[in-house]
Amino acid sequence: MSKERARRREQREREAALRAAARAEEQARRERREARKRVLTSRLPSKAGRPTGILADRRRKQTGVTIALLIAVNVLVWIFFGDWAARAGALVVSLLVAPVLHLMLFKP
Repeated sequence: MSKERARRREQREREAALRAAARAEEQARRERREARKRVLTSRLPSKAGRPTGILADRRRKQTGVTIALLIAVNVLVWIFFGDWAARAGALVVSLLVAPVLHLMLFKP
């Protein structure tokens, strides 16, 4: 009986050693991958990020209002005019007029 127990314990220890080796190899692979990633990302330029502050927030809101107005105008044109030329013309005109509209709405 004790020989059988010893044999099973030896087998469990062997399996545990195999699992530990597999975990160690996976950990080493993960560390190598992270090291390569760090080297690659250190060579890339850092992302500038989004501007913060009161002025940047105001500018985002003003741009959002301008875009919302232009989208509303284009939706109304699409609803009331069935002609594709009118729809395309309204889209082109709204793109050209956008900076002027923005300046008129939010004079600096």
